[in-house]
Amino acid sequence: MDKKTETPLPPYFNLDPEASAAKLGDPIDTARFAKAAAFAARGRDDMAKRGYAPDGTKRLRKFSTWEVCRYLIPIAPAHLRRVLNKNPDLPQGEGQGNTRWFSLEEILRLRDHFAEEGASTKEYRPYRPEGMPAKITAVANFKGGVGKTSTAAHLAMSAALDGYKVLVIDLDSQGSMTSIMGGTVPDEWHTVFPLLARNYAEHVQEDNRVRAAAGHPELPLDETLTEALQVSLRNVVQPTHWPNIDLIGAQLNLYWAEFQIPVWRMGSRSWPLWDALNAALEEGGALDEYDIILLDTPPALGYLTINALAAADIILVPLGASFLEFDSTGRFFDMLYSTFASIEDGENAGRRAAGLPEMKFEWDVVRAVITRFDASQQTDLANVIQAYFGDMTNAYRQEFTALVGQAGESVSGIYEADYRDFNRETYLRGRETFDRTYAEFKELLMGAWWRDSQLEEDGDGEA
Repeated sequence: MDKKTETPLPPYFNLDPEASAAKLGDPIDTARFAKAAAFAARGRDDMAKRGYAPDGTKRLRKFSTWEVCRYLIPIAPAHLRRVLNKNPDLPQGEGQGNTRWFSLEEILRLRDHFAEEGASTKEYRPYRPEGMPAKITAVANFKGGVGKTSTAAHLAMSAALDGYKVLVIDLDSQGSMTSIMGGTVPDEWHTVFPLLARNYAEHVQEDNRVRAAAGHPELPLDETLTEALQVSLRNVVQPTHWPNIDLIGAQLNLYWAEFQIPVWRMGSRSWPLWDALNAALEEGGALDEYDIILLDTPPALGYLTINALAAADIILVPLGASFLEFDSTGRFFDMLYSTFASIEDGENAGRRAAGLPEMKFEWDVVRAVITRFDASQQTDLANVIQAYFGDMTNAYRQEFTALVGQAGESVSGIYEADYRDFNRETYLRGRETFDRTYAEFKELLMGAWWRDSQLEEDGDGEA
C-alpha cells in the first residue's frame, strides 16, 4: 500500500528564531534612511529618463496624419493634404507621401487655420464662452493608489490635445505629477508654498493697517513671509514639453506647508486659510490666461487639499471598484462635509454678528470616477457603487488596459506613447479608455461654463 503523501505545512510554521535573527542585520539608525533615500533618488532619476530624450529632457512626440485627422482635427486626410498643398505657409509636417508627422505646436496652428477658414458646422476649437474665467478642477481622494495622478495627468493631456490651455498644479509632495510632466523643482520656493505664504503675508499687512489705526501692536513678518511677498505666480509656473500645458510642480519640502499653514492661522485668526490658493490664482491672472486649471492633491485631507477643494469648481474623486475603496470614499465625502460645514459655521457666526452676508461653499459638479475597472470581475460591485453614489458617479468606468500599464512604466501618459510601439487594437482600446473619461469631463466643463454664461446674461438683462 502506497504511503500517503503528507500535506506540507504553511510556510509560517517551524521557523527558527536564531536563524530569523541572523537575517535581520544590524539595527537601523536614522542615517540609514538618508542612504536609502539617496539610492531611491538615483533610481528614480534613472527610471524617469526612460520616458525622456537621451539628453535627459522630456519631449513630446510628433503625431501622424492618421492621428491628426482621427483624433485632433475633424477633417479627412485627403482634405488636409489639399489644404497643405494650397497653403505652403502652413506647417507641412515631416515625411513624404500620405503620412506626415506634426508637432503639437504645428497642429495648434493648423487648428487655428481651420477655425478661421474651415466649415462653420465643425468644431475646430473647444468650447469656452467669451469672458468666462478658467474652470478649476481638483482630483482628490484621501486613499492612495486610486488613480488620482493618472486621471489628472491624462485629463490635462486630453484637454491640451483638444486645444485648451492647461495649468497643472501638483500639490502632492511625492511629486508624481511633476515627474510625468518633466518638471524640475529644486526646493519649496518653486511650488505653491510661496503663493500661500504671500497670501498670508498680504493679509497680515492689511491687518496691520487696521491695527495701526487702532493703536494696537503690529503682527510681525518673518524672513519667509517677507521673501514670499516678492514671489508671483509667474515665478513658480514652468513650461512643460507640452506647448499648451504649464506646471507648478511639487517636491518633498512642500509638505512643510501642512505644518506652517496652521501656525499662520494661529498668528491671525481672521486669515481665511482655505482661500489662499484660489486668491493666488486670481491675483496672478491664471483664471484669464488658462482654460483649465487641474489640481492634483495628496492622499490626505490636509490643508493643501482643503485649499484645492475650496478653489475648485469641479471635483473628481477617483476610486477603484472594491469595497475598501468605496468605504474609504464614503468616509472622504463625510470628512468633506464635516470640514466645509465647520468652516461655514465658524465664519458665518462672525458674519452674522457683523451684519455681513453669510458665506457658502458651492461646486459646479462633483463626480466619483471608477478607475482601473475590470468588467469581468468588478461589474457587480461597480453597479452597487453607482447605485449608492447615484448621480455623483461618472457614467463611464475607466478600464485598466495593457497600454495604460506600459505607459506608466516609462513615466509617460498614454497620449505620449507612440502607437507604432503597440498592437493597433491595444492602442485603440487604451486610448479610448481616457478619451471617454475626457469626453465625460468635457461635458461637465462645457455645461458649467454654459450655465455660468446664461446666469451672467440673465443678470445683465435684469440690470
